[in-house]
Amino acid sequence: MKQFLSEDFLLETETSKKLYFDHAYDLPIIDYHCHLPPDEIAEDKQFENLTKIWLEGDHYKWRAMRTNGIAEKFVTGDANDFEKFQKWAETVPYTMRNPLYHWTHMELKNPFGIEKLLNENTAHEIYEHCTQKLQTPEFSTRNILRHFKVETVCTTDDPVDSLKHHQTIKNDGFEIKVLPTFRADKSMSIEDPAKYNMYLDTLSTVADIEIRDFGSLLQALKIRHDFFHEAGCRLSDHGLEHLYADDYKTEEIVKIFAKLRSNKSISKKKQNKFKSALLINLAEMDHAKGWTQQFHLGALRNNNTRMMRELGPDTGFDSIGDFDMGRSLSKFLDNLDTYNRLAKTILYNLNPRDNYLFVTMIGNFNDGSFPGKIQFGSGWWFLDQKEGMEWQMNALSNLGLLSRFVGMLTDSRSFLSYPRHDYFRRILCNLIGNDVEKGLLPNDIKWIGKIVENISYYNARHFFNFNQ
Repeated sequence: MKQFLSEDFLLETETSKKLYFDHAYDLPIIDYHCHLPPDEIAEDKQFENLTKIWLEGDHYKWRAMRTNGIAEKFVTGDANDFEKFQKWAETVPYTMRNPLYHWTHMELKNPFGIEKLLNENTAHEIYEHCTQKLQTPEFSTRNILRHFKVETVCTTDDPVDSLKHHQTIKNDGFEIKVLPTFRADKSMSIEDPAKYNMYLDTLSTVADIEIRDFGSLLQALKIRHDFFHEAGCRLSDHGLEHLYADDYKTEEIVKIFAKLRSNKSISKKKQNKFKSALLINLAEMDHAKGWTQQFHLGALRNNNTRMMRELGPDTGFDSIGDFDMGRSLSKFLDNLDTYNRLAKTILYNLNPRDNYLFVTMIGNFNDGSFPGKIQFGSGWWFLDQKEGMEWQMNALSNLGLLSRFVGMLTDSRSFLSYPRHDYFRRILCNLIGNDVEKGLLPNDIKWIGKIVENISYYNARHFFNFNQ
């Protein structure tokens, strides 16, 4: 019987172990999509206690606690930090077979050196031990990134952001690249015209241009796009239920925008036309600058109206959606490719039923101009776990080229989430190593080891080329 979280955790064969230890585990990390707060890196923040760095903002843990019968007071409410941690510790044993159980203990082991299991009996000891370590210089945000051998971090930022924290980090000479990502979702959030116009007023101010019509909206976004590029940004990101690719005429969009600017609601059909037009224009901006565009597709967000009203978005009340994906995905990519304006693209899918759809779709638009130009992104959100990662890699292996995959990211708000890269690398090495031992792949460790290294690190380094 194997010991839990031993040195060969998740590695079932000797070949898997060799691939991991000789080719994967010690490579640097390129975290090309995350939600780390750049201000906390800029100030080289040290966290007051383990709850502050580990539980605040982590809606994965919040969902588990609620499911375990923990009152909201101890989740997002006014209980003190240790009380919240104690309730998380009580929940952890009940998360067995959920990835949270693995991640929790991996993050306690690295960087804190904790080998004990977290439960209600060990909670106080572990909390005190980790909190004491967090007070030392080794556990500032920048030193945590150094500890995990992070090479590049791409945060997620709204076009109206000043990027002052990114500039501070750069001016300080911090050796780890911390770069912004252009996430223009709010420029498309037109369901509430009053709220949308407040956003446009802010965008108008930061871009120093009056947004009177659709043309000046595009100008304002282009000004901010240029500003982000100067700050080192090389990626955009969009969080959408599905891609928008409705037919439209420019004069229609001009009229729709004028109506929006007058605080008037528009029909669902016209909303889709507007979003289709804006998305195409944003994608063309990305192509013109050589950026990579990312699309996170398929989340059904904010399902619980009462909790949305009380806590707001991103608090643990989202789920996998069942949206039609294929036709709009094809049309959107084809509209750009027809005029040779399709940038490097990463498509993240949240519903595993569509894995094969996504992989066959990327094959339609990989044109030989760059290896893996159109990517099927790593297992995302609810699929960011062993089975989900294996599904994603198996689909990509069967219908595309796993060898050109740009690999893992954290998609996290926590500085302690970097063991997820180790988790991914172990799963990758186990998947390939098992195939070697079954005779499904040749026992050519030199070549297969190189493929493992590429997926773990070098493909992303080559694909994004953040040095340009």
